[in-house]
Amino acid sequence: MSGQHQAVASNSVMATQTGTQLTGKVVALLAGLSAISILSTNIILPAFPDIGQELGVSSRELGLTLSSFFITYALAQLVFGPLADRFGRKRLVLGGLSLFVVGTLVAGFAGSLDMLIAGRVIQALGVCAAAVLARAIARDLFEGETLARALSLTMIATATAPGFSPLLGSLLTTALGWRAIFVMVGIAAIIIAFFYARGLGETLPPERRTAQSVPQVVGAYGRLIADGRFILPGAAVSLLMSGLFASFAAAPAILMSSMGLSSLQAGLYFAATVFVVFAAGMAAPRLARRYGSRTVATVGLTTAVLAGCLLLVGPSNPGLGWYSLSMVTFLWGMGLANPLGTAIAMGPFGKEAGLASALLGFLTMGAAAITTWLVSVLAYAPVSTLGVIQALVCLVALIMFFSSTQIEKRAARY
Repeated sequence: MSGQHQAVASNSVMATQTGTQLTGKVVALLAGLSAISILSTNIILPAFPDIGQELGVSSRELGLTLSSFFITYALAQLVFGPLADRFGRKRLVLGGLSLFVVGTLVAGFAGSLDMLIAGRVIQALGVCAAAVLARAIARDLFEGETLARALSLTMIATATAPGFSPLLGSLLTTALGWRAIFVMVGIAAIIIAFFYARGLGETLPPERRTAQSVPQVVGAYGRLIADGRFILPGAAVSLLMSGLFASFAAAPAILMSSMGLSSLQAGLYFAATVFVVFAAGMAAPRLARRYGSRTVATVGLTTAVLAGCLLLVGPSNPGLGWYSLSMVTFLWGMGLANPLGTAIAMGPFGKEAGLASALLGFLTMGAAAITTWLVSVLAYAPVSTLGVIQALVCLVALIMFFSSTQIEKRAARY
């Protein structure tokens, strides 16, 4: 980090062994890189009726704009990770954000569904670099407890973006039309790129970079998958996050169709849930210092399982109060477990931070694609479907994380 950054360290809350300090500026940049990807994922949902009317397609056909984004996003991460380990973070971040802006222009000027999908694919190709490298940059700069805190604060932005984005998308569509959504996210990407280049820049010096051939990259991914220190907590975090995406996919049917909320009311509801994520993200590192990261993450996963069970034992058409109880319970558990589990998975792999972050992102988006698809196709009451999915994926996540803890304890004994 530059001397200018060290001067900002008066606002620092922690320092690592490398001397880099976790300042408000660093947190804001990491959060921006992470949040722009999630923001661009579902901000267009409230605009589906307007887009469909103008382009002459159904809302179901517009679902392709989401699935194409998810699939491209998941697969592209596997490429950006090793490239970032070889060429450094800065070129990949700025190049990815530039590509995202190009995709935003294509989508914003789209006159057909095919052009809109093409724009969304280009968007996903570019923005996934920012999301992958936000975690890798955090691992470059921090370790241990400070890494957990950095990821906690970044997670707040990642988890709150889908809470605010439907509301923001609804307001922009109502006031300026659906194309204004793409103008807004494009401007946001340009601002993030500017402040990243000026304020953070390259975090992986040349001596720490690794150049690998395609077979070596495939082998490195294979070793990560086979390493219980990574794959068990990493898969647990991915499954947990897939429960969050499932809740957003089910929300329109639950809140608007079943409970009669308007799109604006539903947007305000999700915006209100952001405060739960914020509180949990702030509490996670403090609780981890006192009780240990693994203990707190285990409690968080158990809490998330309980949230799914609340939906299963309650009425099939619950009132807003019961549904909110489950939602708050899940978000609190997720807010505790996600940053700590991510830090545990990434911690031992500083030299392969790009690869590890890419694989973790792939697992998360892959799991999210499956759970959101299940929410859409299963012909059961939306609340029951969401309850089964959340309870099941979080229970599997809890088992996997518990297994990783046992492996860690056995390794410590020897």
